[in-house]
Amino acid sequence: MALHKLIRLITHGLGGEGYLNFEGNEFGHPEWLDFPRAGNNNSFNYARRQFNLVDDDNLRYKSLNEFDAKMQWTEEKYGWLHSPQAHISLKHEGDKVIVFERAGLLWIFNFHPSNSFTDYRVGVEEAGTYRIVLSSDNATFGGLSRVAEDTRFFTTDFAWNGRRNFLQVYIPTRTAIVSSALIDFLICASRVLRNTDFVEQVLALESTL
Repeated sequence: MALHKLIRLITHGLGGEGYLNFEGNEFGHPEWLDFPRAGNNNSFNYARRQFNLVDDDNLRYKSLNEFDAKMQWTEEKYGWLHSPQAHISLKHEGDKVIVFERAGLLWIFNFHPSNSFTDYRVGVEEAGTYRIVLSSDNATFGGLSRVAEDTRFFTTDFAWNGRRNFLQVYIPTRTAIVSSALIDFLICASRVLRNTDFVEQVLALESTL
């Protein structure tokens, strides 16, 4: 299921200007859809969708459905489908890691079946502090919660993989994380001015972004 989530997310992030879900695909429906016809002896056996599978807490369809919903919600928020095409800064065959930027977001995919990477260096164009907005390893999505989603990633002013800056992340095996830059300059300015109320307002705004 981890690999299934990665394939969905990378298709959504790199695929173009649209993403098509067919009935039941959002939660991994186990059967095909086939309406009565001469070729199946006019059978109604597969002319149905088992939407009840999502409501069963003992099955993993619910987790995949939650991931699909979060992915769609995140796209609605950041709008990558109507943004310019992504810049792919890394395609590492040995590590099986793909990194790209689109819609102001940093996307990191580890497709390796067994290797997790600590302090993995990735290039990013925009300097700042980044926070996770989507992790495929979240327990709600059937993941193992190996990624602390309150982690902040700080860029270093040093070119890497053709980008102006780099940051370092922990990226577990068969996991994807999508990160967004924080509005640090507002927080720093407000603290310099000792405007506590403004700091609180900025931090509250950050939590909604």
